[in-house]
Order: sequence, then structure tokens, then C-alpha cells
Amino acid sequence: MAHSHVLLGAGESPAHLSVRRIGFADLKDALSKGLDDFSAMPTHAIFLCVIYPIIGLVLARLAFGYSILPLLYPLASGFALVGPIASIGIYELSRRRELGLDVSVTHSLDVVQSSSIGAIVLLAALLSVIFLIWVAIANALYIATFGYGTPESMTQFLYDVLTTQAGWTLIVVGNAVGLLFAVVVLTISAVSFPLLIDRDVGAAVALLTSIRVVVANPVTMAAWGVIVAALLVIGSLPAFLGLTVIVPVLGHATWHLYRKAVDTELSERPDFLPPAKRRSAADFPANLFPWAR
Repeated sequence: MAHSHVLLGAGESPAHLSVRRIGFADLKDALSKGLDDFSAMPTHAIFLCVIYPIIGLVLARLAFGYSILPLLYPLASGFALVGPIASIGIYELSRRRELGLDVSVTHSLDVVQSSSIGAIVLLAALLSVIFLIWVAIANALYIATFGYGTPESMTQFLYDVLTTQAGWTLIVVGNAVGLLFAVVVLTISAVSFPLLIDRDVGAAVALLTSIRVVVANPVTMAAWGVIVAALLVIGSLPAFLGLTVIVPVLGHATWHLYRKAVDTELSERPDFLPPAKRRSAADFPANLFPWAR
């Protein structure tokens, strides 16, 4: 039963959610509302996404210090594949603001107490596996093009990639393969994580619903993917620091895009476990004998 709940959610039968047609005006409105959410709670959003620039800088240091320079671009671009995972807390804050609830940063972690957490973890694991496969394929492409040798310097690496036939081949093939991975991840995660935070429908239903949204709105969702990619590139340019603004805005906007694209009225909301009671020093030594309470 636990496995069934993770895959299919609450209820006796899987939820079949209605998806709506959306247009470019909806993308613009979602971005506007995402920016409004960020303006209303910027400290929280930056706190949630500060790990992005930190990871980026760490990866850059590893690349220069441990001769994995050829993987720097695949690792940086691959952040888009796991972006929905990093935005889980942001979706929760947008959900709470929409309902008029407290949006303090501590509530961004309430999702761990949700009955949907098993499905969320399952989808997060799927995206993580896709990210690792992308990095492995990118490494294999580099080896197939340039062999097992490592670049002697950044200058030599850039020269080989930008001015040689092998480098041009790597750029074209690598970006084509990366685009394929990006399309797959966009299709399965466009609305799946916000849906699981909002409704207890299970991983399989959330994934299928996300696919249905993309199939019903191929041009609009393709445009959304281009917008996301372009903003992530812009945010990455100043040493990844721009991502502290770009990622939360996109996260909030994704929540509002989900609300426009999916009709969830007939599905069940997730249950939340009550917060654990905090213990104080005044309870000692009674805490040592819980059966006496």
C-alpha cells in the first residue's frame, strides 16, 4: 500500500486531472507573479537558492584544481536538470502565500511533513539519475573527441574547443544531446513538483500530468523552456551569483504556471504531520521517563 500511495497518491483510484491550454500571455503573467512573489519574500528565496552559486563556485574550483575542466560546462548546464529539486521550498512558499498563510522561511521545509514526500523524493531521485547520465555522456563525448588526455591550461582547452574541427564537433553534438536531456526533464517536471506539493496524487500521476501539459501546449512550453534556459544563462554569467535572483523568480513563476495549466479541484490535498513538540530544559528529567507523562 505504501508503494501504491507513492506512485498513485491518496484515494481509491488514481486522480485524472484536467489540463488547460495556455498561451504566451500566461507565461508573461506567470513571470510577473513570480517576480511579485520574490519581491514579497526575497530574503527567503535567496536563502533557499544560495546553494546554487555556492555549488557553481565549488565546481569551478574543482575543475581548475583537479583537471576536470572538460566537465565544467556540462556540470554548470546540467543544473537546469535538477533545478526543480532546488525549487521545492520556493513552490511551497508560493503555495502558502496564495492561501494567505505565513511565509516565513521555516515553512519552506514543511514539505518534508507532507504525505506527498515519498513521491517527491522518488521524482527527485529520477532527475538526479538523469543528471548523472548526462554528465557521464558528456564525459564520454569529450573522450571520444579528444581522447583521455587532460588540457594543459584553460587557454589550451578553449583553443582546442573553439578553433579545431574536433572542438566544433564536440560543441554541436554535446549541445544537441544536452538539448534532448533538457526536453525530457522539462516534459516530466514542468508541473510535477508543484502538483505534488499542492495535491496528494502520487509520482506516476504527477509525471503523467506534466507530460500531458507539454503535449497539450507544445509551442507554449517550448517557449517556456527557452525562457528558463536564457534566464539561467544570464544568471550564471556573473560567477553564478545572478542565480540567487533568477532561480527563485523562476521557481515562483513555475508555481503560477502550474496553477494556470492544471485543474486540481477534484483531487485531494496532502496531509501534513503535526510539528514535533519542542522540549525544553524545564522538562528534564521527565523526558527520561516518557511513559510517565
